[in-house]
Formats: sequence, structure tokens, C-alpha cells
Amino acid sequence: MGLGFWARLAAGLCATVLAFGTAPDAAAQAKKIKIGVVYDYSGPFAGGGSELHALGAKIMLDHFAKQGGVEGYQIEAIYADAQSKPDVAINEAVRLVEQEKVDMLLGFYSSAECVPAAARIEQLKKFMWITTCISSAVLENRHLKYVFRPQPSGRQFGLMSTDFVAQVSKEKFGKDPKDLKVAIIHEDGAYGVDVSSGNEAGAKKAGFNIVLKENYAATAADLSAMVSKLKRARPDVIFHTGYNPDITLFLRQAREQGLKMSALIGHGAGYGVYDKLKESLGTDVNYFFNVDPISIWLTNQTALAPALPPMIKIIGDEYEKAKPGMTIKSAHVGMAASNTYVFMTEVLPRAIKKYGGIDADALRKAALEVDLPQGGTMLGFGVKFEGDDAAMSGQNDRAFPVIVQYVDDKSYVVWPKALQLRDPVLPLPASSPYAMAK
Repeated sequence: MGLGFWARLAAGLCATVLAFGTAPDAAAQAKKIKIGVVYDYSGPFAGGGSELHALGAKIMLDHFAKQGGVEGYQIEAIYADAQSKPDVAINEAVRLVEQEKVDMLLGFYSSAECVPAAARIEQLKKFMWITTCISSAVLENRHLKYVFRPQPSGRQFGLMSTDFVAQVSKEKFGKDPKDLKVAIIHEDGAYGVDVSSGNEAGAKKAGFNIVLKENYAATAADLSAMVSKLKRARPDVIFHTGYNPDITLFLRQAREQGLKMSALIGHGAGYGVYDKLKESLGTDVNYFFNVDPISIWLTNQTALAPALPPMIKIIGDEYEKAKPGMTIKSAHVGMAASNTYVFMTEVLPRAIKKYGGIDADALRKAALEVDLPQGGTMLGFGVKFEGDDAAMSGQNDRAFPVIVQYVDDKSYVVWPKALQLRDPVLPLPASSPYAMAK
């Protein structure tokens, strides 16, 4: 055998050793889940709550990344700005999938973006985990396989607020529900339409006298005409669904035009960003109500799973670092953090261990098996997703909102009674510029 043979043999052995030596490293590097995260960092939705949801999700994703990932998979989050525009949200989702090669998508604040984005992501056969947008239209009768939402639906928000008013009408307003005049006003996107449909259904069930139902564009520059209609209709209670700055615009013009009411009940979004409301409106926001999933900082921590209170502290500490000196910790941050935590602790590890990976089908099967009882999330509710045959397939049917009232720079759960921290202040006291004269 010549020298050439031995040289070739040595080269072959060297290549084999190198191949075996580097294969585990390559495999280790390949074990990564790339998560595309889409929120509104600019435009009107940003200040209406999206930036805070984005912060909550980032706190949680960063936490798991620092912990070394999940079940051997490193976490790589790639962030995108939907700019408060549905077409941009869709384009960014597609870009993340096709160019950034993300394995799944997480986030989405605006229902107007969520409805079309969910359909497009489903077409791409990618898994979508919705931390925020609440419109029933995102899921209802669409039978999407890869879209899941741990949040309650917008219709639940609307039904919760009307049921609350019906229950306290006699005691607080001295009127039977049939004698109570209510108005329903809302931004005209998927979010506002869905919540207002819940308001309308709940108001009809309670027997309220609906004196006005009016919608407007969230980007409207003037809402004075709507305020004039409300003044003529003279509702006792106004149910409002909006973002920001439309909420601020409405309340400023309402005060300027002398609109009076006995109660104002908002439904998430801009009404969940107390510091932003206070900055724009000062003490005018005192005694307003907001419907949202409970703030993780207001839950009864003794009723939660033992692993959750330490996580709530971690989230609060990181929130304080990012936004020092906030008056009230916004429920928005906790919502996104809690919903992201459910994915990272319940869906992702089950998909990897039981279904062999992180593709959309594995994540879907894992999501459908999540079965958390009440107290199983930082938001107090449990998690069980409706299956393929259900009208709301992909919806967490154990989720529910609560009603808080802002009183002297603090927020208190006032409904349902089982979670009540204090009795609601009703009607608006004389100190409010919107209070009806007695």
C-alpha cells in the first residue's frame, strides 16, 4: 500500500472524528425556539396599553431566556412594531415567519389587527399565542387550528359590566333596572364592536333603557357631536370602549360641554392605563370603573398555585425598573406576563417532551391539553381551551374579567362580590366634575 493510501485513510479518519466531535455542538446550537413578538410600539394603541403588554411579555421571555430556556431549547425573541395598523401587523407577522424564520408568533394587542392576522398566520401553518386582543371575532366560528387565546373575550367584558350595574341598580341608584337609562359608546374596530355587543345584550337582558348607542373612529379628532347627543339623552350610566387618546378626547370634551352621569364604566385598553389617564385628566379619573382581567398585584395570592407569588414579585420588580414611579401598576403588564408564562410553563415544555418538538402541530396538541384550575394562573382564573368543534375553538373558557374602581390613586376590585376588595362608590360623588346634581 502506498503513501497515498495511508494519507487518504488518515484524512478520512480525521474527517470522521471531526464530524462526530462537532455534531453534538451543532445539535445544541440548533435547539432554539424563535418567537416572533408583535405589539404596537407606536401609534394610538401604544399609549392605550400595547406598550405595557409588550413590556409584560418581554419581562417573561427575558426571564426564561436567562434561566437557560425551556427543556433544552434556548429562547430567542424577535420583536416587531405593528404601528397601530392592521396591514402592518399582518406584514410584520409574515416577515417574521418568512424572513426571520420564527417558529411561532406571540402577542398582538389590537383586535382590529388580530382578526386578519390570525387568518394569515393560520394560512402559514404557524402557531399563534394571543396574549391580549379580546374580540370574539378573532375566534368565533372560524375553527382555527393554531390560534389560542388565554384571555377572556370582549363579549364577556360587556356582559360583566351590565350585570354589575343591574345587580347594584336598586341599592346604589335607587332605580329598578328598567328605569335606568344607559348609553353605549365605542370605537368602531373589532374590539369596540365586540364589547359593545356584550353591553347591548346585557342591557337588554337587564331591561335597561338604552338611550344611545354610538360608535366612532379611534383616530377621531373631534367627539363633541357625540357628547351633545349624550347630553340630550341624559344616561345614568355610560358604558365606554376605547383606546387612547380617544378616551382622553371624549372626557375632555364631556367636561367642557358639561356632560353629567352617575357612572362611567370603561372596558380595558386605555381605561387600564391609569397613569396615562391621570397624566391627561388629573383627578377627573377618580371613581371611574374599568373591566379587565384582574391585576396580578390585586389577586389573593394565597389562592394561587405556590409557584406564582414569587413570579408576581419578579414581574413587579422588573416593571419598576422599566417604569419607575408609576402610581398604579397597570393590569396590562401583568396580563401579558401571566399569559406568556402559561405558554412557557404549560404549552412549550409539553410540546417538547410529549410531542417531540416545537412545530405548530406539537404546540397545538400541547395547548389543547392544558388543564389549569382556578388559581392556576397569576390572573386567578384557570385555563382550558375549547376544542376544534366549538364555536370559540382556541378560546380559554375558564377566563373571566373583573371590575376595578379607581379611588384616590388606588385601584380596588369591586366586582364580582367573591373577589371584592371594597364596596363600589356609586353614584359619582359631588367631587367629580361629571357628577349629576342631586
